[in-house]
Amino acid sequence: MENTPTPPKKRILVVEDDQFLRDLYEEILATAGFLVEKAVDGEDGYEMMKKGGYDLVLLDIMLPKMDGISILRKFHNEGPGLAPNKAVVILSNLGQESIIGEAINLGARGYMIKSDMTPEQALSEIRRYLSESF
Repeated sequence: MENTPTPPKKRILVVEDDQFLRDLYEEILATAGFLVEKAVDGEDGYEMMKKGGYDLVLLDIMLPKMDGISILRKFHNEGPGLAPNKAVVILSNLGQESIIGEAINLGARGYMIKSDMTPEQALSEIRRYLSESF
């Protein structure tokens, strides 16, 4: 029998300033077998996203130092867009359609309303976005 190599784990970056939520996402994603990296503010998140290589970036809108929309704008204006990362999904407690619409226009794949989801629902949505990103 031939040994098939194990596919590499999917890399996910969580850009979230709320420590409880950041740790919660890390726990559910790591338990599900993903490699998780975290950024605590917009500047760190932007720098990590610039390095790229993430299969999915979960990007909060309301962040200290640089908000999520500003990060998306910088990638959009500086080019090559979000190409170093396969997909970006906005995290928000806001259901504001104008902000979500702008994020989508700037390259975000979709959004998740944090306050409307259980951890299991969030994991299911994350898996769905990952399956669409290839």
